[in-house]
Amino acid sequence: MAVAVAAAAPVVLFSAAPALAVGPSAAQTQNQPTYAELEKAAADAKKAYEEAVIAKEEGQKELEATLAALDSDEHPLKAATIAADKAAKEAADAVAAAEEAVADAKAKLEAAESDAEKAAAQEALEAAEADLEKAVTAKKEAEAEAKEARTALDDARVEAVRKYSLVQDAPEKALEAKEAAEEALAAAKECVREDGLTSLAVGLPSKVVAGTTVDFTLRVTNGTERTLTVDPLVFFHADGESSSEKSRLKVEWSNGSDWQTLNGNEPEHIAHIDTMKPGGHSDVKMRMKVDSAAQAADAFALFASDAADAYNPCILGPMKRYDFELLPAGSDPGPVDDAEPGQPGKDDDTRPGAAKPGAGTGPSAQGGTSEQATAGGDLAKTGTSSATMPLALAATATVVLGAGAVLAVRRRRAADNN
Repeated sequence: MAVAVAAAAPVVLFSAAPALAVGPSAAQTQNQPTYAELEKAAADAKKAYEEAVIAKEEGQKELEATLAALDSDEHPLKAATIAADKAAKEAADAVAAAEEAVADAKAKLEAAESDAEKAAAQEALEAAEADLEKAVTAKKEAEAEAKEARTALDDARVEAVRKYSLVQDAPEKALEAKEAAEEALAAAKECVREDGLTSLAVGLPSKVVAGTTVDFTLRVTNGTERTLTVDPLVFFHADGESSSEKSRLKVEWSNGSDWQTLNGNEPEHIAHIDTMKPGGHSDVKMRMKVDSAAQAADAFALFASDAADAYNPCILGPMKRYDFELLPAGSDPGPVDDAEPGQPGKDDDTRPGAAKPGAGTGPSAQGGTSEQATAGGDLAKTGTSSATMPLALAATATVVLGAGAVLAVRRRRAADNN
């Protein structure tokens, strides 16, 4: 990340990223499958497709093996067919022989001259005709048995093919279901924008003298209709600093028991909030120490919140930029107003893609208070206590530092969440 180069650029967001959709309301998600359900459906569809492919491969092998076995003379059905065909042929040959015997008997009867010869020939003819009748009956029976044997063999072949047909088209249908499930999951992964998820700095002065420490509060408010898991995103930068040098700004945040220091080189998620109900808020105590050797310079702070809920793993709150001045040590800043949140530019809600939901990257913030932040960054009493809640996924705005640095933050966070 080229901080030095990017520091001279205006605060913009990753313009190559797709436009963000506005998040659905609570009512719209009532009949919508949750992200976890879509993940499971996609995983189940993938498994079903893989099993269908394996089943088809195994089914084809089984079909080939079955047909090969049925074509073997040793298979009972094939052996029965061979035996039946042989018996049918023998029966047909017997009929042919019986017909020839009848013909011979008729010829002898016609040739007989004496009564005795005629009587003997007639008797022989009747016997031959009886034998022929038996042979014809035997032939019919043998042919029926041969047909039955061939039918049994053919039925076995058909059954083998039918069994394979049950798995033959399954991969294609399973692939369609898999692609549909993956498409639905991909759609759910698309980042949505929730302008009601605000991150405002309260008490951050517009002028800070080198060698001093200023305390302020990051107020995260869930002004949406959704229960969210939230990861606030922060970044501080002074003009002229590069990534290779130590920052003149040491920024810390409180987790309720001790102070955590920002790395100062890139946007960073802090104060993971497991559960934030609609209307809830959480305050993160922060402080900034300016090195006593710091010279006059312009500086800025960026605040946003990235969130997730049961339906969307990537929910983006708007990013706010606070510009402030660094004054040399010993300067008298005079009356100092709080830094005001800058209006986002046309690309400020276009952010890099986010990782899938998971655990937060740091300790939770100190518990919320009964105060509410106004749009200008002031605190107003509300009399209600804040609820802390989940944040799982983030995809933040890119700033002076450049889109690559923010995207790198996201990718590392995604890896940590897996």
